[in-house]
Amino acid sequence: MASLGQIIFWSIINVIIILAGAIVLIIGFGISGKHFITVTTFTSAGNIGEDGTLSCTFEPDIKLNGIVIQWLKEGIKGLVHEFKEGKDDLSQQHEMFRGRTAVFADQVVVGNASLRLKNVQLTDAGTYTCYIHTSKGKGNANLEYKTGAFSMPEINVDYNASSESLRCEAPRWFPQPTVAWASQVDQGANFSEVSNTSFELNSENVTMKVVSVLYNVTINNTYSCMIENDIAKATGDIKVTGSSNITRSQLALEKVLNLNLNPKIKDLPYDLVLLRIVGLDADHQC
Repeated sequence: MASLGQIIFWSIINVIIILAGAIVLIIGFGISGKHFITVTTFTSAGNIGEDGTLSCTFEPDIKLNGIVIQWLKEGIKGLVHEFKEGKDDLSQQHEMFRGRTAVFADQVVVGNASLRLKNVQLTDAGTYTCYIHTSKGKGNANLEYKTGAFSMPEINVDYNASSESLRCEAPRWFPQPTVAWASQVDQGANFSEVSNTSFELNSENVTMKVVSVLYNVTINNTYSCMIENDIAKATGDIKVTGSSNITRSQLALEKVLNLNLNPKIKDLPYDLVLLRIVGLDADHQC
């Protein structure tokens, strides 16, 4: 039978163990609360020869000097870009990105870590990581960056053709796109047998000019010329009337939103959402 002293001793030991466990839990919750922050990226497309943006956001932190932004690219040694202590630090930047990158410095404290990429090249395509470290913790997210060429189509009446025809032209696309015609009156019709599409390589030997001609058009009808590859989709519309024709063009880029990193829409029933970003919607008489 245990003595009174033994009972008191083991009671004290149990209390110490319980308190120690509570302290560990408290410290653990404190550390975990500060360790991880939400970082969100968006898959995007770059138009070669032009400037592009790799989008990344994080939980805002008013302590600018404590924010570190690092962009890395899979398969590349060194950094794509680094921002810390309120300014760029390019000492470890890979040579292929020198003079071509910048963050939106005035928007960092509100959680914008997006990277501006100048003069997009085909070789810029790949998997990038946006790494963030703040006084609240750290986090990272990957994004897929696609590169190619896409441009607005222009659609007009082809007066050089032997019959009433429409001509759809777009100056630069890559990879080679598909072209399809549609009609408001003849919905669902297949125009492949009454159209002809050609691709002409541009002087830099990468992008191509797209020309498609639709024959046997009728008046009082609206036709659409749709050009699409795995990066972008562009549509040119023309309303053919007896006296004048009205044209309209739209360019939409497909961007994939990573819902796993966005708490505001994490309850949606699917993993990926396609967002159509309209680049232009202009009407004019021709």
